[in-house]
Amino acid sequence: MSWLERREGWQPQGEDARDEGDIDYARVIHSASFRRLQGKTQILNLGDSDFYRTRLTHSLEVAQIAGGIAKQLAKSFPNHPATSVLPNRSLIHAVGCTHDLGHPPFGHGGEVALNYCMRDSEAKITGGFEGNGQTLRILSRLENFSRSAGANLSRRSLLGVLKYPVPYSKARNTALVPSLINGPSILKLIDTESSKPPKCYMDSEEDVVAWILAPLTPTDRDNFQKLKTKAGKHSKAQHKSLDCSIMDAADDIAYGVHDLEDAIALKLITEAQFRDSVSEERCGSFLDALKEKYPRESANDVYGKMVDALFGDSGSRKHFVSRLVHHFVTAMEFIEHGQFTEPLIRYRASMKAHQRGFLDALKEITIQNVIKSPGVQHLEFKGQGMVVAVFEAIQSDPARLLPPDALARFEKSSGDLRTVCDFVAGMTDSYLLKTYERLFAPRMGSVFDKL
Repeated sequence: MSWLERREGWQPQGEDARDEGDIDYARVIHSASFRRLQGKTQILNLGDSDFYRTRLTHSLEVAQIAGGIAKQLAKSFPNHPATSVLPNRSLIHAVGCTHDLGHPPFGHGGEVALNYCMRDSEAKITGGFEGNGQTLRILSRLENFSRSAGANLSRRSLLGVLKYPVPYSKARNTALVPSLINGPSILKLIDTESSKPPKCYMDSEEDVVAWILAPLTPTDRDNFQKLKTKAGKHSKAQHKSLDCSIMDAADDIAYGVHDLEDAIALKLITEAQFRDSVSEERCGSFLDALKEKYPRESANDVYGKMVDALFGDSGSRKHFVSRLVHHFVTAMEFIEHGQFTEPLIRYRASMKAHQRGFLDALKEITIQNVIKSPGVQHLEFKGQGMVVAVFEAIQSDPARLLPPDALARFEKSSGDLRTVCDFVAGMTDSYLLKTYERLFAPRMGSVFDKL
């Protein structure tokens, strides 16, 4: 069995010069689910500005950084056994561009809402919802490049997408049941803590994952799918593939650096907050690199020079953002997990400890001062409620409320609520908002209103 095999047989035409990675990349870029990312929230609400990133621009940046990491690893470790199995540029770009395809409208708030909607019920076990699991479902089932295998990507690309190789039913803590908060007397509000999904794939794709992992030995496969348990929490997957680890590091870099850039530019993080949260000590690896490369540039106060640049004009900020990305990309190395025999899971990309600590500090300041801010949380709260309302309205009468193509899939599945979840999860923020307004807004509305 080849890592470049596809679930449905397909052969390129004889004159086609592309390799398997090129084909996978083309299918991702031309997919409807990739285009929809332009209408999905990254951190800030769409429509507030035309400057900052959406899920689409974020995904393109992740793909570019992932390609840079693969090239850097090959240059830094030319004789390492993992270097010979590094993905080519097209393949790692394909994996990077897919990593957020499954995120529903309104980001993680929408993810929690759909996991609540797909909670186990007495009538039917529906199996929850998780954004990474939905990415696999889109690529293996829902895209239209094949009869019944979705985008029909190569096995290796799907292995790179498989960020958490454990099913919902095994990763979930059964004591954490998605539910409503008991307190309010009028509003029905989701208990966010109990309704957060485990990091996993959905059980509906168990056959797909079995196919992806088929080339592994039974021992490698069992070890690869091992879980780490923690009291009071969902279980966590312990392993991922080499390609997935590259994509994951690129995602962290893009999130930690570029989302911080947006927050500073929009004045959502102040210089004082940055100095309080990202101390000179936590920046040590970066400051040392600047001193070595540019000894005359900043005299003795290298930290002050960095802060001034980040909070200065857009040119100086972009200059230092580029330096930050370079600093993290060049800090990547290989780590080996000797219990595996298959090179694609035996080796992983990892960031050196000092640089990792600095990147974590950059991520934390965005989480604390932007993502957890009341302004963002108000929008997430509102979006969460709209997702539940639209889902439950459609669930109550699918034949009446689903558009024809979605209704056909619902009927073909014998009424599986997973198809309703697919429809709602695939909505952009604005499409869900317009659907909510059409269903619930007091004004009359019109059949000519465009969704």
